[in-house]
Amino acid sequence: MSIPELYALFLKHPQVQTDTRSLKAGDLFFALKGDKFNGNQFAQQALDQGAAYAVIDEAEFAIDEKTILVDDALNTLQQLAAYHRSQLRIPVIGITGSNGKTTSKELVHAVLATAYRTSTTVGNLNNHIGIPLTLLRIPLDAEMAVVEMGANHQREIAGYCTYAQPTHGIITNCGKAHLEGFGGVEGVRKGKGELYDHLRAVDGTVFIMWDYDYLRSMSSGIPHCIKYGTHDADIEGNVVQAQPFIEVEMTNGALLGSIRTQLVGDYNLPNVLMAVAVGQHFNVAPDKIRQAIESYTPSNSRSQLVMQGTNHIILDAYNANPSSMRGAIENLMRLQANNKVLMLGAMAELGEESLEEHRQIVNLIQLHDWKAVVLVGGDFEKIDHPFISLPDSLAARDWYQSQAFDQCHILIKGSRSQQMERILQTL
Repeated sequence: MSIPELYALFLKHPQVQTDTRSLKAGDLFFALKGDKFNGNQFAQQALDQGAAYAVIDEAEFAIDEKTILVDDALNTLQQLAAYHRSQLRIPVIGITGSNGKTTSKELVHAVLATAYRTSTTVGNLNNHIGIPLTLLRIPLDAEMAVVEMGANHQREIAGYCTYAQPTHGIITNCGKAHLEGFGGVEGVRKGKGELYDHLRAVDGTVFIMWDYDYLRSMSSGIPHCIKYGTHDADIEGNVVQAQPFIEVEMTNGALLGSIRTQLVGDYNLPNVLMAVAVGQHFNVAPDKIRQAIESYTPSNSRSQLVMQGTNHIILDAYNANPSSMRGAIENLMRLQANNKVLMLGAMAELGEESLEEHRQIVNLIQLHDWKAVVLVGGDFEKIDHPFISLPDSLAARDWYQSQAFDQCHILIKGSRSQQMERILQTL
């Protein structure tokens, strides 16, 4: 079956699933394969649950006319997404970076949705499977789309651009994330910069944090640049207070005055300025921009402020790398509060630099007085430090629940593999 023929079926059955647990009657099921599963084995189950068709790539699992046999189900999913994207004549904003992708995506979506029918990435469906699914969820009457792109090695973003075809792009930053896959910080910049390479080739537009010299250099040759930052930019603003939520005063390019966010940490300033810059560029009314940003509440363990009794807990346990870890610790250092507690899980995917990066975090922690510091798992266990050392987040949970903290400010952060959010789970 050709992609145009498959697309005709998709238009009749526009919900695509790759997991039978999410499947509803009338959906299209794509039988994807992984290291530990073979989706072809679930084709019969999908049809029994009411799937309109099951797209498979192993002939032995063909059932009847309800199964569509292709060479490669994943490749077909991506081609179908590319074909759907080609039918859409709308701005598509691609967002990537080492830190802040999801928060930025949610803020930009919140702002644009006040004025346009805007579709965006659900959760963190930002990989080679999630991005095609995101594209296929864009309705034909959409006026804007915001697509998050994650990556842990070079040529990955370039691949996503072949089917997402962004017209606008944002690199939030290039920090010390996925160093093992990218091959160091320069590799990170090269990999993330593939979004700029695409936009340069298609005469696209970038929104750029002008304070970051490396992004200025990376964006060379792109004719359409909307600059945001604290100085020398089209859109300018500064943090006026962060106790604990940041308040941003716009100083140039946007008649918004002060924006009182529900975002913890002054490291969120670029995310706020980015959302303002995107809103201004697409002619969203200033009051709607402010309202959208002020109404946005972080979720899913991303810089969430959790009140537990008299304690203020910053739960930032979705992921961590040296850049985001340092920013979160320094933010708590600056916070005007007593009784500060750090509970930090080890950072993953740092390759040969991992031990040194963990040592540097320990060195940073030692610059400040803390009520308590707990370091959990991974390479934190392989280096000498004077703090409490625990093997995993369950042990950290037991320790935390034995402390009876009162009127404390507590940062809980770590890589996804450490599952640091379990510290707050009840026994």
